[in-house]
Amino acid sequence: MSTELLSAKTERLQKLRLQLAESQDGILEAMALQHDVTLLDVVRCLPDACWQRIDGSHFVNVMQELAEWGELTTIVHTDGVILEFTGPLPGGELGRGFYNLKGGSGLSGHLKPDCCSDIIFLRRPFMGTPTASVQFFSADGNSMFKVYIGRDASRQLRPDQLERFESLVLRLTRQRGYAA
Repeated sequence: MSTELLSAKTERLQKLRLQLAESQDGILEAMALQHDVTLLDVVRCLPDACWQRIDGSHFVNVMQELAEWGELTTIVHTDGVILEFTGPLPGGELGRGFYNLKGGSGLSGHLKPDCCSDIIFLRRPFMGTPTASVQFFSADGNSMFKVYIGRDASRQLRPDQLERFESLVLRLTRQRGYAA
C-alpha cells in the first residue's frame, strides 16, 4: 500500500474512532462502507471496553460452547442479504475441512474454520439497546457470521448467557498469545 493510500486510510480510521467514541450505536457494516474500511477495522475503532479479540484458531471450541447456550440469534450480513436465525446453535463436528453443523432442522450448514482469523466478543448498544455477540471474521476483515446472546421476556440480555459469554472471554483471553 502506498504511503498516500496508507495516510488516507489512517485519516478515515481516525475520523471513525472519533465518531465511535461519542456513540457506539449504529449499523457497523454501514460505517465500514461510509469510511471505506473493513468491518473488522470498524470493530477495532470501537472503544477498547466494547470488544475483545481471540485468535480464529479457537473457532471449533467457541462454536461447541455456543451450542450449549440455548436460544441465540445467528446473523449473516452481506452486501445484499441479512439472514437471521433465532434458535439453538447446533453442535457440530470437524470433517473434510469443515465444521459441520448437526442441525437436522432449523440451522444447519458447513463452516470453514480455517477461514476464521479473528473472533471478536462485542458488547455495544444497537438502536439504544445493549447487545452482546460473538463475531467471526475472515482474514480480509469481513464478517463470516455473528451470534448474538438471547433476550428474556422483558427484552433484557439473558443473564445466564451473559455470564457464559463473560466467562468464555475471560478464559480465552487469559491464554497467552491469543488476546489482542
